[in-house]
Amino acid sequence: MSNMLKSIIAILFGLSLLTACGGGNSEAEKEPETNTETMATESNEATLSIAGNDQMQFDKKELTVKAGQKVTLTLKHTGTMAKAAMGHNWVLLTPGTDIATFAEKAVAAGEANDYIPSEGNAIIAHTKLVGGGESTTVEFTAPAAGSYEFICSFPGHWAMMRGTLIVE
Repeated sequence: MSNMLKSIIAILFGLSLLTACGGGNSEAEKEPETNTETMATESNEATLSIAGNDQMQFDKKELTVKAGQKVTLTLKHTGTMAKAAMGHNWVLLTPGTDIATFAEKAVAAGEANDYIPSEGNAIIAHTKLVGGGESTTVEFTAPAAGSYEFICSFPGHWAMMRGTLIVE
């Protein structure tokens, strides 16, 4: 196991302990709402937004668009931690993708590649990796009707930071 991977695992473990032991009722500690966002216009375009925080949570578990729409998705990192310690991205996967296997390939791709593997055809669309206070936008055409999983591919995040894009 490389030293960088060991460091990332140690950081994530430490952050998990700090988060688990933290007290108080701060707004940031709230469980994200399970809500759906759909913003379609008559011009066959959809504008979506999703946020990720320092507690490894997306604020939305479900997004909805129509097949063939031009989708503009903005990811905002609402936390304060640096990209190297708590970076987030948004990755839309093709149906049938084994997420655990994809996550292993993402770790191997490394931070320099925003934890996005270059080989394979598992990705429909993705954003770049951002740190606290940053945002990024991706544009793509919505695929055929169906349900598509999205994740954050930063090491260890996919287990908690995931949801579904519903294409109608």
